Parts: sequence; structure tokens; C-alpha cells
Amino acid sequence: MIKGISFSQPILPVRLSVLLDQIRHIDCSGPDPDGLSVAAITADSREVVSGSLFAAIPGFVSDGHRFIDAAVRKGAIAIICETLPMQLAPGVLFIRVADARKALAEAAKVFYGQASEKLVLIGVTGTNGKTTTARLITGLLNACGISAAYIGTGLCRMPSGDILLERTTPEAHELQLLFAAMLEEGCNAAVMEVSSHALVLDRVYGLRFRSAVFTNLSMDHLDFHHTMEEYARAKQLLFDQLAPEGFAVLNGDDSYGALMAEKVPQERRLCCTMEPESHRNLQCAKRFSASVTESSPAATTISLNFPDVSAEVRTELPGRYNVMNLLEAVAVVSGMGISSSAVTEALKTPFSVPGRMEQVPDAYAGRCAFVDYAHTPDALEKALGTIRELVRPPSRIIVVFGCGGNRDRMKRPLMGRIASENADFSYLTSDNPRDEDPEEILDDIESGMSGSSYKRIVDRASAIREAAASLRPGDVLLVAGKGHETSQEIAGEKHYFSDQEMLRECFRECFREGPDDVTTNQSA
Repeated sequence: MIKGISFSQPILPVRLSVLLDQIRHIDCSGPDPDGLSVAAITADSREVVSGSLFAAIPGFVSDGHRFIDAAVRKGAIAIICETLPMQLAPGVLFIRVADARKALAEAAKVFYGQASEKLVLIGVTGTNGKTTTARLITGLLNACGISAAYIGTGLCRMPSGDILLERTTPEAHELQLLFAAMLEEGCNAAVMEVSSHALVLDRVYGLRFRSAVFTNLSMDHLDFHHTMEEYARAKQLLFDQLAPEGFAVLNGDDSYGALMAEKVPQERRLCCTMEPESHRNLQCAKRFSASVTESSPAATTISLNFPDVSAEVRTELPGRYNVMNLLEAVAVVSGMGISSSAVTEALKTPFSVPGRMEQVPDAYAGRCAFVDYAHTPDALEKALGTIRELVRPPSRIIVVFGCGGNRDRMKRPLMGRIASENADFSYLTSDNPRDEDPEEILDDIESGMSGSSYKRIVDRASAIREAAASLRPGDVLLVAGKGHETSQEIAGEKHYFSDQEMLRECFRECFREGPDDVTTNQSA
């Protein structure tokens, strides 16, 4: 359930017959739909209120068909289902469909007044960089005078404030609710992260995107997609949903960029690169390129090349991969018809993304720490590589990281190897263990480690505390894996936890007496 949304006028009930006209169904059983009006739409029986349409969706954990009776008892007047129950409740219309997820999306689109059709939709997909790129696009659009909202990891950001989300890409009916709220607040555009799960599970079914963005592809979610080919094809689904006037923005430096471009006509491709030679096999209508001219922990200065002009810009986001994120955001806004001069001016607005190479706190007594969401091998390698560009021996890179439980185990030893090769000392700790034994997760990570420059500390707070205490002047600490998250899931329970708050506390404790009074952990 999405909480915190309010409307100046209540959403009016919609005649069931109107919804039924837009749902591709096999047959119906029950009363005349003309005599019924739908007051709410949900796929969660716990959210059913009197007059609801309940969609029984077959899930991976539980089957919504098991909760039809509960939905009826709470007042559902219509049920979307793929299989009819043995006994049909009187007074309830049962709508049998081939695909309940798609039917839910069709019904929600009508119920919320075709809200998605009234907004400029921009979808961002890829393994890493979705949040940063989507947030940058949103910020640039707003700076250029186009009121834009954001949907993505952890939240929906609208002019009135933030709404917490459980999923990166909410379910179809929740998306339409958010779109309706955006229109209520006067938004013209919605920028959203689109996960591979959302594409495969039809959460964005029926949406038409003005722009579809591909950031990159690397190993992740293979517990769900099984192979990299299957994972890539899932991402490619976003580009099937471009509006007739829509355009694709592609990372031309990524080997999967050509695959994403397959179904997009050349004249509707905008390509981004930091390696000009990478464009040889990817034909595009327009190209955007950039190169780093200066880099520090606080900012990066880049030479930005539009198709028609060049400019030097400064961003507070460190690292080459963040330059690509910025470049793709620039391409999207430019593709919407905003002049290069207006975009360059908008880039003067400070942009930062919590939990994405976030410096916490600022350099303290010659030491600094970054928090980053890096939870894949590629993301961890890029984050450590970015820090390596900023650190000169004898200063060291210390990293604290773990891997999530009940997720792709194959990436764990890879992340261990990457930490061994790119950090001077590593602390292996818990991320979100979920229902797995944390020690077994660390075993998997440790199997990829080499040498002895690491230590296992299951408790994340203790690992961060010891890592912070070990820092010498000039050292940089990376705390990776959780980024913006403010909870840790252990044995089915969520506990409040913030890497940023823990770091601030540790820095105050460890260095409160000044740079010469520092407790150093010699093991690091």
C-alpha cells in the first residue's frame, strides 16, 4: 500500500462496465456490471474496502487466488482472476482473464483517468546508475522549467514531498495512482526507474515512454533471470514501449547498448560515450560525449560535448561512471527539445543523490568516507576505482561491504575478488542477511578473497566502527551495499540502520580530540 497521497477532490467511483470494456477478458460470471461501481483497485486483499475490484495475481511466494474469499468478505464487488473459484460468491462479478497482471494494469489505467497518458514518461533501466541518472534527469527538467516527479529506489518525489515506496517500480495500479497524484500537483513529466523485474512482471504494461534510457548491464539478479542473455532481454523490453515520437538514450560504451538499440530506428537513437571508438557498431542520430578534466572527492569537472556545442561543467558527483550518468541525463533533456545553452545553465544547479558516492562526513582530520549503494560486482569495482583515482600511496582505501541474503549467490565471490584487488583492506560484514545465516554469506564472499588483508565482522555497526577507527590521515573509507537504505533485514525483521549516521557517530568518537589523537587498528 502506498501511503501519504492526498487529493483535493476524492477519486470518484467508476462504473464496472466502463472498466470491463478496457479489460481483455475471456468471460464474466455474476451480476450485470452496469449496476456496479468500483471505488478502489488493489491486488492485496488486506487493502480491500467496500466496492473494490480485487485482482488475484499468481505470485512467486503466494497465489492471489487463495485470497479471493477474504477480498469478498471485506467488500470486493469484482474479482479479476485467471481461474474461477469452485463457488462464486453472489453479487460479485468474476472476470476471467488470461493474464491477471495485464488486466490489472488495463483496469487501473481507466480507473485513474488515463493519468499516464497525460504525463511525459521517461524510463531508466540498467544494472547500475538508474537512481542517479533518473534523479539527474528529474533535477534538470525542473531546472529547465518542466515540472517533473521521480519514481524509483525507495521513494516517489513530488513537489509536495516524498512518498516512501517498497519497490523500485511499484505495481501497475500503484503507478497509476502516483501518476494521478502528480497531475494533481501540476507535474508535466514523470521520470522513473524501471527494473527488470517490473518489465517481466508487467508492472509497466500499457505505459508509453517519451524516452527510454539504458545505463549499463552487468551481473545481477541471476537468481531471477538465470542467464545474462535472459537478463538483457528483460531490460530490452523497455524499448518496446517507446511512444511513436519517443527516443532511446543509450550508453554506447556498454557492450549491451547495441542489443537495446535493436528495435529502435536509428533516427530515434541518442548515444552517449566517454570512449569515442565504442560507437563504431552503434549508429545513432545524435551523439553526446564527455571527458574528465579534473577530479576530487568533492567534485568532477568535465568537458561536455553536445551535438552542436561544447561546454565545461562541474558536478558534485565523483567518478567516471557518474559522468556517464550525467551525460545520459543531458541527452534526455536535450532530446526533449531543450537547448544546449539552457541545459548547460541548468547544470549549474547543485545535484547530489543520497547514498550514491555520498561523502559522509566531509574530510575530517585528513580522512574521509563515502557511502555507496554498490551491491553488484561492477558497481563495487567502479566505486573503488573512482576512489583509487583520488588516493595516492601511502594513503589507503578501506572498504566495508557484504552481500544480501536470499539473492544471487554467484556474485559473492566475485565481489570478494574485486575488493581484494582494489582495496588495501576489506571488512566483510552483513548487508541484509534476510533469512540466510550471515556467516555463510561471508563464507561465499571470502572464497573469492586473496591474501590476508581482510577481516570478518558479522555485525555491520561493529565493522564500520572498526574500519573508521583504523583510518590514518589521507585514507579513504568506502561503506558499500546499502547506500540510501535506513533499515537492515535480519531473520525476517527490519531494524533501523543508517550507514551515514553510523559513520558520523564513529568519526565523532574516533577523532573528537583532533588529528593527533586517533585510535588506529593495526590489523588494517
